[in-house]
Amino acid sequence: MASPASAILSMPLNTVAIKNELIGHSQGLRDVWNSVVMVAPTDSAVLIQGETGTGKELIAKAIHQESPRKLRPYVKVNCAAMPGGLLESELFGHERGAFTGAIAQTTGRFHAAHTGTLFLDEIGDLPLELQPKLLRALQEQEFERLGSTRTIRVDVRVVAATNQDLWKMVQERRFRADLYYRLNVFPIALPPLRERSEDIPRLVDHFVRKFAWSMNKEIDHVPEEVMEVLRNYDWPGNIRELQNVMERAVILSPGRVLRLQLGELKRIAQVEKSPAANRTLAEAERDHIVRTLKEADGVVGGRQGAAARLGLARTTLLYRMRKLGIGPTTPSERCFTA
Repeated sequence: MASPASAILSMPLNTVAIKNELIGHSQGLRDVWNSVVMVAPTDSAVLIQGETGTGKELIAKAIHQESPRKLRPYVKVNCAAMPGGLLESELFGHERGAFTGAIAQTTGRFHAAHTGTLFLDEIGDLPLELQPKLLRALQEQEFERLGSTRTIRVDVRVVAATNQDLWKMVQERRFRADLYYRLNVFPIALPPLRERSEDIPRLVDHFVRKFAWSMNKEIDHVPEEVMEVLRNYDWPGNIRELQNVMERAVILSPGRVLRLQLGELKRIAQVEKSPAANRTLAEAERDHIVRTLKEADGVVGGRQGAAARLGLARTTLLYRMRKLGIGPTTPSERCFTA
C-alpha cells in the first residue's frame, strides 16, 4: 500500500507552489511574491498588512530567507502578547534591579537579532509610550536596556505586520505618524483567501497531504461537491481557518475519501452569494458567528466552544467578535448574545 505521503488527490490541480510555503498560482499571490523578491535584498523596513490568517509571518520569513541575512538570526516579537512594561524589556532587555523581579541582566530581542531580521508582529498593538523608543531604535540602530545608560548599537532589519488600519490609527492619534512612516517604507498587502479562491484546491491538496501523513492515513480523493463548497465559502479566518477545517476533515475521514461537514459551510456560502439577501459579507459573517455561539451555549473557548466549531483560534474569534460588535464576553469566555 502506498504511504500517505505519496497519496495524490484525484482532482486535477493545475497549480504551482511558490517558494517558502507560499502555495498558489493566483495573480494576487504572485504580486506578493514579486514584492518579496524586490525588497528582500535591501535593508529597508517592510510593513505587511492583511487580515488575520492570511500568512503574514510566512511573508516575513520569506523576506528573511531571500535576503543576504538568511544565515543570521530571525527573531519574532508579538507586540500584542504582553503588557507595555514587559514588552519594553522583551524588546530592549534590562539590567539587574531595573524593576521588581529583575534578578539578572537580560538581552532583548533587538540585541538577539543583531545582523539579522526582527519581525514585529501585531505592531498596531504597540503601546503609545513605547513607540518613541522603537522609532529611535529603527532610525539610529541603537538603544539602552531598561535601567542602563549604556548605548548598544545594532544592525537589524525590521519587518512589521498588522491586521489593523495603521493610517486610521495615526489619524485617531493611537499610533505615531513618524513611526508609521518609518515602518511603511515598503508596504506589502496580502489578499484575503476569498480574493484568491483559485488557490483553494492547491491549499486543500497541501493540507490534506500534510495531515494525512501525520495521522498515518491515505486520502486520495476530494469529492467535487466538497471542493465546490470550499471554493464558494467566504473564509473569514482565511488560510488558518482552511487549515483547521482540513485537519478536522482528515480526522473524520476513515477511508480514502475526504469527508467534510458541509452543512454550515453551505448555508453561509449560499447566504453570501444570494442577491436577494442584500447583506454585506460582514453581516453574514456576524450571523454565522452568533449562530455558532448559540449552538455552543455561548462558550467561546474549549474543545466544544464556538472557536473550535468554526475552525478558528480562540484569539482570532474574539478579535472577529470585537470587530463585528458581538458580545460582551466575561473572563470565563462565555458570550451572551442577543
